[in-house]
Amino acid sequence: MLEELTAVAAADLPIRGFADHLKLGTGFTDDGAQDAVLEVCLRSAMAAIEVRIGKALMTRSFSWELTRWGVDGEQVLPIAPVVVVSAVTLVDRDGLETVVDAAGYVLERDSQRPKIVGVLPSIQDGGRVVLTFDAGFGDWAAVPADLRQTVLLQAASFYENRAGEGRVNGMPFGVSALIEAYRPIRIGGAR
Repeated sequence: MLEELTAVAAADLPIRGFADHLKLGTGFTDDGAQDAVLEVCLRSAMAAIEVRIGKALMTRSFSWELTRWGVDGEQVLPIAPVVVVSAVTLVDRDGLETVVDAAGYVLERDSQRPKIVGVLPSIQDGGRVVLTFDAGFGDWAAVPADLRQTVLLQAASFYENRAGEGRVNGMPFGVSALIEAYRPIRIGGAR
């Protein structure tokens, strides 16, 4: 189970840039009246794109629970790019937590399949392991330009279709085309 521990702060979202992208008027007494709607559209667009590409756009903390490790002393992480693994915690069947010594594993950074490798301790029956890590490209400015554009395009589609009418599945063509290079490649059975 993957859980987002920290959310992107509203102040860190490109709300003004999105308003400019939509060509919303400025200089009126109600400037900012649409900010709440713009924020929801941006967050929704980021979530939709992150699910499609398996990557966190803006850096934040995550927690991931497992009941067993991957094979060969390595564990592929569920999202990329991982910046740091801050803790690996074993939890026994009684709920007793033991933090694993970081000297026993190392993060192998990878744009598609980051993983931890090393001597991973065994997980007892009925127990689990919780990995805590930070993932993402950084702040909004650090997100690759084409992915920033996909967020704006997808958010604009959400904004223009607030009534929920229109396409049932899929993303606008421009979004689909731009994210294609970031989608994970799956050949055969992935471990």
